[in-house]
Amino acid sequence: MSKTAKKASFWVRRRSHIPLLLVGGLVVALLFFNEDASVSLNMEYEHRINSLKREIKECRDSAAYYRLHREAIESGGSDLEYIAREQYRMQRPTEDVFLLSDN
Repeated sequence: MSKTAKKASFWVRRRSHIPLLLVGGLVVALLFFNEDASVSLNMEYEHRINSLKREIKECRDSAAYYRLHREAIESGGSDLEYIAREQYRMQRPTEDVFLLSDN
């Protein structure tokens, strides 16, 4: 083997990690900058999913709250009178209503 071939062989053996680094760098670049499967886009989707799950939970809680109130109103009793007096400011013909404010 000639001296030049030995130097070339030695250089290739010493630099054999460069193609591996280039392929690894390409994979990392594709993960971060590919619009369809980027890491930042996946993180954004996860954040949106979590916020939608919280919103669904709040809606279910409020639906249960209003369902209980509706059942209380339909069953009659003191709840119906309470809601009519407090929320709609209804009164009996023989009574006076005084509104207090925090001003």
